Amino acid sequence: MSKTTVVIPNYNGMKYLKDCIESLLVQTLPSDIIIIDNASTDGSIDYIKENYEGELTCKDGSKISCKLVSLSSNTGFSNAVNKGIKLASTEYIFLLNNDTVCRNDCIEKLENAIDHKKKAFSVQALMVSLNNPYIVDDSGDYYSAMGWAFTDGKDKPASYFTDRKSITSSCAGAAIYRKSVFDKIGGFDVLHFCYLEDVDIGIRARVYGYINFLEPAAVVLHAGSATSGSRYNEFKQKLTAGNNLYLIYKNFPFLQIVLNLPLILAGIVIKGVFFARKGLGRAYMQGLMQGISKIHKGSDKKVRFQRKNLKSLAILQIEMWINTIKRFI
Repeated sequence: MSKTTVVIPNYNGMKYLKDCIESLLVQTLPSDIIIIDNASTDGSIDYIKENYEGELTCKDGSKISCKLVSLSSNTGFSNAVNKGIKLASTEYIFLLNNDTVCRNDCIEKLENAIDHKKKAFSVQALMVSLNNPYIVDDSGDYYSAMGWAFTDGKDKPASYFTDRKSITSSCAGAAIYRKSVFDKIGGFDVLHFCYLEDVDIGIRARVYGYINFLEPAAVVLHAGSATSGSRYNEFKQKLTAGNNLYLIYKNFPFLQIVLNLPLILAGIVIKGVFFARKGLGRAYMQGLMQGISKIHKGSDKKVRFQRKNLKSLAILQIEMWINTIKRFI
């Protein structure tokens, strides 16, 4: 019996839903599904109600439930998945983007992986391109002292990834989480709306002494940017710039921020120049201003410094320095 509930946030993703849900019906470890719809206008809600809501029969004959929660407005990724997590009663939560297709043993591989690492908060599935499953789309995030989150697997051959590896945070588009940890560290921060909310919560878990790692044996095919559009656009750059500034303030003690400040400022300047050359400089600056506003609004959410977390913070700091070097190699 599965110890996992699949939570799928959806916003105008009707064209992807059939393939996504059908891939869950052929799993070697069938699991209940909760779909949180962010006020879609493309017919997603009616499509789910007509085809999937209620009891579903899996390929192996087992029965699972598919629950639909329709929100009255688009409240963003963080709020949607938080609602799904609260509704689930299982030990683990598998967060899954709507524009994905899971290999049939994906949930079983993820559940086995997190079962054997009691300090694991999350386990990332290897996300490969839907159009070319031999190429990696996402293998988990690293966070550098420059304030940059990045994946080292993007566009690399999937065959390169054969062993589990530690990461700073999992991509919430295809990762399993230990539900009990949310009770201790809190859920996804709704001020993020979307983008970097998974990095934020991954770092928060690391501060508390938990780990996150990649399980390459669990594979998810991903279309990518199905909800927000292209890789670089104003909407995305505003949110990521602001969220990253807020993330730094929120998760790290004051002295650690001061220690990294020269690198953080360098990172802001480099990205500013990069996006200016792409015609997105204004959006990036607006995002930074939004980040300052989020710092003010979310001041009560700052992770409280505790001496017992010093070891975790030190380990994380060393990794951030290493990741800064890794980013440029």
